[in-house]
Amino acid sequence: MFLFSCLTQAAQQSDFYLRQEIPLPPGEVMEIGSIALMPDQKIAVTTRRGDLWICTGAYGDDLSKVSWKKFAQGLHEPFGMFWKDGWLYLTQRPEVTRIKDSTGSGIADTFETINSDWGIKGDYHEFAFGSTPDKEGNIWVVLCLTGSFTADSDWRGWCVRITPDGKMIPTCSGIRSPGGIGFNAEGDAFYMDNQGVWNGSSSLKWLKPGSFQGNPSGNKFAKLANLPAPPDVADKSRILIERTKHPEFIPPAVIFPHGTVGHSPTGIACDMSGGKFGPWKNQLYVGEQTYSEVQRTCLEKVNGLYQGAVFHFLDSFEAGLIPVRLDQDAGLLFVGGSNRGWASRGSKPFTFERVKWTGKTPFEIETMTANADGFTLNFTEPVDPATAADPKSYGMDAFTYIFQAEYGSPEVDQAKPTITTATVSPDKKSVRLKIDGLVRGHVHHLTAKGVKSASAQSLWHPEAWYTLNEIPK
Repeated sequence: MFLFSCLTQAAQQSDFYLRQEIPLPPGEVMEIGSIALMPDQKIAVTTRRGDLWICTGAYGDDLSKVSWKKFAQGLHEPFGMFWKDGWLYLTQRPEVTRIKDSTGSGIADTFETINSDWGIKGDYHEFAFGSTPDKEGNIWVVLCLTGSFTADSDWRGWCVRITPDGKMIPTCSGIRSPGGIGFNAEGDAFYMDNQGVWNGSSSLKWLKPGSFQGNPSGNKFAKLANLPAPPDVADKSRILIERTKHPEFIPPAVIFPHGTVGHSPTGIACDMSGGKFGPWKNQLYVGEQTYSEVQRTCLEKVNGLYQGAVFHFLDSFEAGLIPVRLDQDAGLLFVGGSNRGWASRGSKPFTFERVKWTGKTPFEIETMTANADGFTLNFTEPVDPATAADPKSYGMDAFTYIFQAEYGSPEVDQAKPTITTATVSPDKKSVRLKIDGLVRGHVHHLTAKGVKSASAQSLWHPEAWYTLNEIPK
C-alpha cells in the first residue's frame, strides 16, 4: 500500500526546483525592475523607485548572511541592466546610461548618458526595456506606447538599437506594451508583448530587423529617419491574412493564451547552462507578473519564421515577476518583481528570489516540434509504450484571435484536429503524433494526460500550446 501511494503521488515543484527568498534591506521598498550579474558573485538590482543596490551573498548556502549596499539613487525606473568592464549599463525610461565607482568608495560617482534619442512625456506606461549587449555590442530597447495605446512621444511603439558609440538605430516597428527583452541561443532578439490593442493575447515576438510587429500606432515615426512606412494593416482581420499581405509583418513566435498561460509576461532568459538548470537546452524562460510564475518555451524555425510551444514551468513566487536572469555557470535563476500598478499572486508587494535545480528531472514534454502531418513530442525520460502509443492518451484543439484595434480578443475560429496515430520511438523518449486537420496560423493546444513514464509517473505539466505559423513541407 505504501509503495502504491509513492508511485501515484503527484509531483511537486520542490521535488525538482528549490525556490528561496533572498532577504532584502530592512525598511526599503525593493520593487525590483532589473538584475545584473557582477564579478565575485555579486548581484546588482534596480528598483522601480530609482535605487541601485549591490547584493553580496545571494549565491551562498546561508541566505541569512546576505548583505546590501546602495550604489546609486535618483534613477528613472531602469528596466534592463548589465555589467561590463567595470561599468553598470542601465536602460532607463528616457535614456541608456552607464555608471561606475571610480574611487573605490562603493558608491557610483560617474554617470554617462550613452543615448537619449527617443521621447518621453511622463506617462505611466512609457516604459523602456533594455537588453544585454548583442554580438556586436548593441543594446536593444523596446519602447512602450504612451498609455499602452497611443504614440505621443517620439519612437514609442518601436524597438531601437543603441550602438557602442551611442548611435540609435530604429530597428522594428509595431510594438505595443513590452514586458521584457532577451536573446535566444542564436543571438536573435525577442521581446514579450502584452495583450491589448492589436494583440489578441500576449506573445513572444521575434525582433527581426526591419520587421513590423503588429501594432500600427507608432508607424508615423518612420518618417523621422526616412524609413519605409510600416504596413497599413486591416482591422477585424487575422494575423495570417495580414502577414501574408505584408511580408515585413513577422507573426508572434509563441502566443501565450490569455488567462491560461499567464496574464502579463515579462523578462526573458535563455538556458545555455549546459544542463545545470535541467534538460532545457537553449529554451527561453519567461517571467509572469500577474500570476507570479515562470513559463518555458521551445522554439524552432520553419520556412524562415520562428514558432514553437509554451509550457507551464515554475510558480508560487511571492510577487509579480519582472526581471528574470539565469547565471549560466552556477545554474541559478534569479527573479525579482513588484505588484505596484498591477496586482499579483504572492503574499508580498515586492520580491527577490532564486531558484536552484535539485538534480532530479521531472517527467515532462521536453520539446514539441512540427511535422508536415503532426507533431513530435520529445520527453525527458522514457515513456510507457502502452499509454504513449494510444491516441486516446492525447487531446488537441486549435484556435486563433481576431487581429483588431479593440483590446484583446476571444479565442475564435476553433478547430478540432484529430490525432490518428501515436508512434513511439525505439528509445521510447519521443512520440510522433499523426494529426488530421492542422491549421496554419492557429495555436494548437495539446493535452497528454494519459501518457505515463516507464516508471509509471504522470507528466508534471501535461499541456502545451504550439503556435503553428508554418506547416513544414
